[in-house]
Amino acid sequence: SAAGGASPQLPPQPPLCNKRTGSKIRVQKRNMLEELLIHKPEDPIQFMIEHLKQHNDDELPFFSFFFFPLFFGGGLVVLYAADTVLIERNSGKRLDPLTEEVYHTTFDWPSDVQIQQRLVKPDLSEEEMSKQLLEYHRNFPGVFQIYQKILRSINADQPCVDVISQALTYVQTQHRSAAPFTPRILFCGPPGSGKSLQAALIAQKYGVVNICCGQLLKEAVADKTKLGELVKPYIDNGYPVPDNIVMEVLEKRLNAPDCTTRGWVLRGFPRDVEQAERLQKACIIPNRVFFFSLPYESIIERLSQRRIDPVTGERYHTTLRPAPTPKIQARLKQNPKDKEDSIERRMDIYHRNVKDLQEFYEDAFYVNADQDPHPIFEFIESCIIKPLPCKKLNASN
Repeated sequence: SAAGGASPQLPPQPPLCNKRTGSKIRVQKRNMLEELLIHKPEDPIQFMIEHLKQHNDDELPFFSFFFFPLFFGGGLVVLYAADTVLIERNSGKRLDPLTEEVYHTTFDWPSDVQIQQRLVKPDLSEEEMSKQLLEYHRNFPGVFQIYQKILRSINADQPCVDVISQALTYVQTQHRSAAPFTPRILFCGPPGSGKSLQAALIAQKYGVVNICCGQLLKEAVADKTKLGELVKPYIDNGYPVPDNIVMEVLEKRLNAPDCTTRGWVLRGFPRDVEQAERLQKACIIPNRVFFFSLPYESIIERLSQRRIDPVTGERYHTTLRPAPTPKIQARLKQNPKDKEDSIERRMDIYHRNVKDLQEFYEDAFYVNADQDPHPIFEFIESCIIKPLPCKKLNASN
């Protein structure tokens, strides 16, 4: 934001970036976004800071990531005001050196006399403030251009309560998906084929709701809902949750307003034809179905070498993404599901059912998942955008 009565000062002016550094920044931002989408941390700002501490090098200016926008199906809010207003606001700022609280001579003056007496003026002159505003005006029009479809500009030269009200109204509004129709996307594939990453990327770009059936069941248990109480004994004992209970949880979620308005991308269900028929009877009919394929050797390589840091929750891979330090490497753990015998059992179950499932979804698209994630995403995106054959359009689009 470029404005705000008691907002933090703008970060220092960054060094200029050459093409090589700019490319590294784009890669770092892409990796960070993928991690955010996969982990969905409760505190995304702290998550990004820790990520940068582990994976950033001294060549990349930290400022490059400072205004990295966050949006989980929402939007980007930009506050603006005239430079003269911002400079005037800055001149009235006062800092309590004891508590580091920020006050203002006009808008937020403390009633406590002792606090008044110890307030000091921040070390930011009018000339320095003007330089930072110039830097802001030089860099951020390009950023705003990128996010113009989800951006809302709000005049900050008005009472604070009005600014907050307008911002909340915007971010709480149910926005329709950016796709040309309401997407109902189903991802099927063996373990380790990259369904979760692709679902996260599709959800991020088109604003659809990202739903993992297994995660949905765990959330029902954690929320202690009535359905969650039915699910809990099965999860606690490692048994499959009965289809009728899974369908109740899924129906409730997929019929929620955000799913019906924005669309959804589902993975983890159905795993066989009987489950697919249950979805159809419940009128939950995907209009795009994708089957991911991956050689057995690639699946073993991807999954058996996965590790997780029990301290941070960060995921690593012994070959593709090793731990950055020996200390982290020493504490990494392997999920029991990623051991080779467990992978083989899951693969056997998948292959026993996949042929019938492919016949059930006869207009499905087939994805070669044994390649870089970005060509896969581009292929999936092209299948979402282009129209389906007439017979399917007439039936359920």
